[in-house]
Amino acid sequence: MRYCFSSWQQLLLVLAPCTSASLLAFSCTQLPAETRPSANAERRLLAQVKADTSGYEIAPPRDLNGIGKYYMGRQIAHVMGHEGSSWLERSGRRQEEGTDVLINALKLKPTDVVADIGAGTGFFSFQLAKKVPQGQVLAVDIQPEMIASLKANRRKFNIMNVRPVLGNTTSPALPADSLDLILIVDAYHEFDHPREMGRAIRRALRPGTGRLALVEYRAEDPNVPIKRIHKMTVEQAQKEMAAIGLELAERVETLPQQHLLFFRRPN
Repeated sequence: MRYCFSSWQQLLLVLAPCTSASLLAFSCTQLPAETRPSANAERRLLAQVKADTSGYEIAPPRDLNGIGKYYMGRQIAHVMGHEGSSWLERSGRRQEEGTDVLINALKLKPTDVVADIGAGTGFFSFQLAKKVPQGQVLAVDIQPEMIASLKANRRKFNIMNVRPVLGNTTSPALPADSLDLILIVDAYHEFDHPREMGRAIRRALRPGTGRLALVEYRAEDPNVPIKRIHKMTVEQAQKEMAAIGLELAERVETLPQQHLLFFRRPN
């Protein structure tokens, strides 16, 4: 998706308040004259961006698959829309990604309460549910269409310990101090607000024992056939998790193409 903006200021004004989903509507267009912010509003926005010390930066996209927003030096990628949900359920995914290896590496207990953030159609959620028969899986997504697919699949598979949860771009809508494990597979790099989401995730983990399992394609490996913007390095992941108070507890490199990194919330 390419963006054709007439000026850097216009790019800034469009990107700062928008989610990646809403950005799709602005492709190769200018804002209508009646909706352009005033000069004062532009100055306020510029001042806000310059004063921001949270790790965010608004800048022209280095990669057109990104949204023009950066976090701690990493360009944020576009969210995959529900139109691409068939990719999540593709027949070769188990072998390509070693998903059975991943599920086993989580070392879940039958009573665990787990969240699958960016659950999509529930590819992982329903597998997790079988591992926690006395527990629960909170399947989180920000797209209502994905939530509808999750509910349909729950009826189809008759797996009732999966609860779909509609989150938003700044919060997964999870209860505080309640999760034994949070799983994020190939989705964190698409979060529009990773710092805010990260803080909400940290709050949701049980202090001392709660774990975040972050799965991302290995950026260190040029042979992984995924666009660079959809990969992450261990160094970048550690840096971003440290910024929200999570510590690297374990690194698993047995998956064919992805890092599996476990972070924990200290007491």
